[in-house]
Amino acid sequence: MAKEKLIIFDTTMRDGEQSPGASMTKEDKLRIARQLERMRVDVIEAGFPAASEGDFDSVQAVARAIKESTICGLARANEKDVRRCGEAVKVAAQPRIHTFIATSPIHMEKKLRMEPSQVIDQAVRAIKWARDYTDNVEFSAEDAGRSDLDFLCRILEQVIKAGARTINVPDTVGYTLPDQYGLLIRSLRERVPNADKVIWSVHCHNDLGLAVANSLSAVQNGARQVECTINGLGERAGNAALEEIVMAVRTRQDVFTCDTNIDATQIVPASKLVSGITGYPVQPNKAIVGANAFAHESGIHQDGVLKHRETYEIMSAESVGWTTNRLTLGKLSGRNAFKTRLQEIGVELESEEALNAAFKRFKELADKKREIFDEDLHALISEENLEHIENERYNLVSLTAHSETGEQPYARIVISDNGKELPSKSEGSGPVDAAFKAIEALVTSKAELLLYSVNAITTGTDAQGEVTVRLSKDGRVVNGQGADTDIVVASAKAYINAVNKLCAKTERLNPQL
Repeated sequence: MAKEKLIIFDTTMRDGEQSPGASMTKEDKLRIARQLERMRVDVIEAGFPAASEGDFDSVQAVARAIKESTICGLARANEKDVRRCGEAVKVAAQPRIHTFIATSPIHMEKKLRMEPSQVIDQAVRAIKWARDYTDNVEFSAEDAGRSDLDFLCRILEQVIKAGARTINVPDTVGYTLPDQYGLLIRSLRERVPNADKVIWSVHCHNDLGLAVANSLSAVQNGARQVECTINGLGERAGNAALEEIVMAVRTRQDVFTCDTNIDATQIVPASKLVSGITGYPVQPNKAIVGANAFAHESGIHQDGVLKHRETYEIMSAESVGWTTNRLTLGKLSGRNAFKTRLQEIGVELESEEALNAAFKRFKELADKKREIFDEDLHALISEENLEHIENERYNLVSLTAHSETGEQPYARIVISDNGKELPSKSEGSGPVDAAFKAIEALVTSKAELLLYSVNAITTGTDAQGEVTVRLSKDGRVVNGQGADTDIVVASAKAYINAVNKLCAKTERLNPQL
């Protein structure tokens, strides 16, 4: 018997972007969208067009560029949002409008200040506005996990009658348990008139660590679309992780009556790309995409795997995109070999100019490192993009850091401010602290440092260090990232990158599903 299709709806660029400091530029979103298309994601939620001009432009750019995946925009259930969304996605080969309104008693009373009948009327109007642009309309009942079942049945019946083709039942605050959530989906499918005429979708948050479990329970009870993100990125504790959903369903085909169209070999490249762009490192013990996901330390485990892989591995590392391939070329290596390896690991550069700049960086790195790994290439490309953000104000010119036992560490730094070079020197508790203080003396951002994180990109003492810096100012949180074989230089790059993001202020709204 043929398997039913499970639709994968990726919301990395919308809900994932709501993680503190994870905002993305238009170029970032285009890079992620192309990787998602390469991975054969069915629906890509590109953003919230009414949030800002920048978000509108980003969603529209993705809609123009992507041909194989459906491009979706999010809109609150009001006419301005819906029409703004419609204008952004209408250029897509396959557009979708996703509109939502809260349905739980606490949200209707405290947030919307609307009566239940008013909420139903508003939802129906939103569907009709959306259908002026496309027949592919999705409706979400925000906070469905805490909504009254009878009311959910009433509102979903009406939005289906108005023309919604996909019904999403979000566990917005990660409150439900797998048995409860599966029963909710089954009950709605049994009780709502014309339930068989729509695709039932789920969108689960991970506040109790149950987003994936809840999503899979829903799939077992008839949901045929799962909304998820790369690396589980998202609001608060995040969303259901795309890689875990896909591989759980694929690995347990003895249990699931459906499967996805996802090219799983693109999962790890997608994970690395999103991590590099957002500055959110992947924890080593993260399922599927963590550095230790296929590592075996125990002698018993190692012996078993050597004799027969499936004794301790339920899937192969290669099946999700892990590879032992490495670019063992040095400073005499050619441009064509470099370009070919980038293509093999799923990195596409937009122009010959970008390729030339990346190749120059590769040569500089090859002078410092004996072996260049695929992870180095991903970091190198991310660095290249960080240094070419449009309207970037500050850039690192040079850095000298001194640390000696019994002596006060200090750093001397030169940065360019819109092309004008400015020197600074500062002492600190260590060379990184001194470098940050020297930068701050020049930029005077007065931001609070919330996070300083260092991650070794590869093994070895000559490995590149990838640094994430999170800054907060006036309620705005940004992540900065830098990579270098010198950890102090990587740290300075990350701090400057974060300051540049603070300088490039953009308004955002944060609808939450």
